[in-house]
Amino acid sequence: MPVESVRLPLPDDLPDPHAELQRLFDNQRRAFAANPMPVAGQRLQWLDSLRQLLSNERQALIDAISADFSHRSADETLLAELMPSLHNIHYARRHLKKWMRASPRSVGMAFQPASAKVIYQPLGVIGVIVPWNYPLYLAIGPLVGALAAGNRVMLKLSESTPATGELLKKLFAQVFPEDLVSVVLGEADVGVAFSRLPFDHLLFTGATSVGRHVMRAAAENLTPVTLELGGKSPAIVSHDVPLKDAAERIAFGKTLNAGQTCVAPDYVLVPKDRIDDFVDAYKKAVTGFYPTLADNPDYTAIINPRHMARLNSYLADATSKGANVISLYEEGQGRRMPFSLVLDVKDEMLVMQDEIFGPLLPIVPYERIEQAFDYINQRPRPLALYYFGYNKAEQQRVLERTHSGGVCLNDTLLHVAQDDLPFGGIGASGMGHYHGHEGFLTFSKAKSVFIKQRFNAARLVYPPYGKAIQKLIQRLFVR
Repeated sequence: MPVESVRLPLPDDLPDPHAELQRLFDNQRRAFAANPMPVAGQRLQWLDSLRQLLSNERQALIDAISADFSHRSADETLLAELMPSLHNIHYARRHLKKWMRASPRSVGMAFQPASAKVIYQPLGVIGVIVPWNYPLYLAIGPLVGALAAGNRVMLKLSESTPATGELLKKLFAQVFPEDLVSVVLGEADVGVAFSRLPFDHLLFTGATSVGRHVMRAAAENLTPVTLELGGKSPAIVSHDVPLKDAAERIAFGKTLNAGQTCVAPDYVLVPKDRIDDFVDAYKKAVTGFYPTLADNPDYTAIINPRHMARLNSYLADATSKGANVISLYEEGQGRRMPFSLVLDVKDEMLVMQDEIFGPLLPIVPYERIEQAFDYINQRPRPLALYYFGYNKAEQQRVLERTHSGGVCLNDTLLHVAQDDLPFGGIGASGMGHYHGHEGFLTFSKAKSVFIKQRFNAARLVYPPYGKAIQKLIQRLFVR
């Protein structure tokens, strides 16, 4: 979600941040020109340095992220930021040499003797705009793919996570020259200027509304973009799945980071005759995870007062329009916001229009599974979709009848942590993908190469044209 900000006037003795952006970009462009195809050993060294840095500075990173949130569960930072980042690096290191190999391709008989291949060439300077909800993981993931592919990288950290941004800027400067990896800090105007730089590829993670502006700015330079957006990711509870199974796994996906996750279940579709039982099962699951909110080290706070006010306005709006809001706790603590279920929802409620990004879970009733499909398909395509049911035929129908960036069957969130699966949205939830091999490909140019040596059989089709070319063409039409 975007965070509103006002740019303060700069004292005369501070550098213009826009000029500093251009300086960093120009330095990286020159460094790339001097080394446009780094060898595997150099790329592996970069990844090793990154892995060692994360391992050595684990506690400092946990503390900085927690400071930005006013409280972020240390275990959640380990589970959802540090662990997948390290797995990502490990996976890239294991497969890098294979990814870098040229891919041989076939050549038709009419063009022999010749050979063909695809080589994977670094693009150049990559821009990455990092959101606030997972400021480490969503910086490291693109960085790993871009470095593995041999690129230079500029990272724009969110103004909503200043402590994490300052720490990453300091730490990266200790292991990477700024013409290889640089961290950019600043308010929204710096982010706008960043998106206007003529990067060789730009990856943005954030709100769909902001993604439109980023894409528009990139278009001025014909910069290709990967947009990792969000939207309202649904969960479907089937007619026969054990409700304890579904509720517990949905609760995990919704409560992690207090729901401030782009692939968190945004709302849940439940058979009409199972709603009361689902409410009971969900309450039991959530309160089992968090018996209390006050001083609970496991429960993460809402990132800032503005987002806390936004979420409270959703509840007030829903209540005023007839929703039944069920709070699972009597009260929260500071920005530890209580989890709530929202029943009897209507399309005109804000909670059903905007991505929630918080601990509120609307419940939408349905009678037949086709109604659930229709409800999802009538709305913008989501980043993730979750289905709970053990009937394999119905699982297949879910996969075939709906569109989303990714799917979990009988779980939530965990498809994102699979290094061998591409991650990306579709339609309003994004375009392009990365992670693993797909990340390497996103940040590489797959260059086609056709190779001939001394003998040139193609002379047979050079002009002046005659009977030989006519016979060749005739054979193609007869085949």
